[in-house]
This record gives sequence, C-alpha cells and structure tokens, in this order.
Amino acid sequence: MQQFEYSSLIHAPVVAVWRFHERPDVLDLLTPPWQPVEVVRREGGLAVEAITEFRLFLGPVPITWLARHVECEEFRLFTDIQAEGPFASWQHRHIFTPQGDKTRLTDAIEYSLPLATLTESLLGWFVRQQLEALFRYRHEVTQKACRQW
Repeated sequence: MQQFEYSSLIHAPVVAVWRFHERPDVLDLLTPPWQPVEVVRREGGLAVEAITEFRLFLGPVPITWLARHVECEEFRLFTDIQAEGPFASWQHRHIFTPQGDKTRLTDAIEYSLPLATLTESLLGWFVRQQLEALFRYRHEVTQKACRQW
C-alpha cells in the first residue's frame, strides 16, 4: 500500500472551502487541462454513497473510474474509494481543518497499483509525480476560487 499526502493553507474559512467542494462543477474546475479526464456523472454531492464516474484516457484507450463516498462529516472531511478503476485499491480522504480564518486542506491517499510488486518499482515514481502535479493544481484552483468568498 502506497501513501501520498498533499496539504496547503487556503486563505478562506472552512465553510467557504467546503462549499467550493460542493459545487456541481467542482470536478471540471479541479481537473488540470493537461489531463485527459472526462467527468461522466456526479450524483449525491459529498454525501455518503455519492457516486462519481470519470473516463480516463491512456492514449486512445478509455478507462472507467467509479468513485463512491464512504464517509462525510460536514466541514471536516469526506472520503471516497475506488469502486472500479485503474488502481488495485484507492482511498482518498479530503480533510478540512480550520486555522483561524483560514483552512488547512489536506488530501491523504492510500493506494495500490495492480500487480504491485512489479508495477510499484517500475511506475511508482511516475504515479507520485502525477499525484503531486494534480494536487498542486487542485489546491491552486481552490485557493483562487475561495479567495472570492
């Protein structure tokens, strides 16, 4: 099992950062322009049992990624797991920690690659690099969007 964490201080109160994540278009906003990802559907917002379906493209090959929310504590955290997709396992916890009039936003991920013994030594560095770029972008977008609150 691999772990990845990205955290930053968002210059907005926790309610604003949470509300931003509730927006129906948030996944479109948080998807970097260089990533070949399409949001197919999003049902249930941040609530437990909410479903999000993505279509990823590895070259011309489409891959379905279905995420299901398994935990939600308003203004504190929500967690999604991969129900179907490219990883052997994936759990993503989104943590919102008030710090005065700001919010510490933390994305904590535990994942396994398929055929972990082989793929983690060959592709582990690449996956980490992609996650780092993705969450740096997502936190920058969140910072910009939430400053308007």
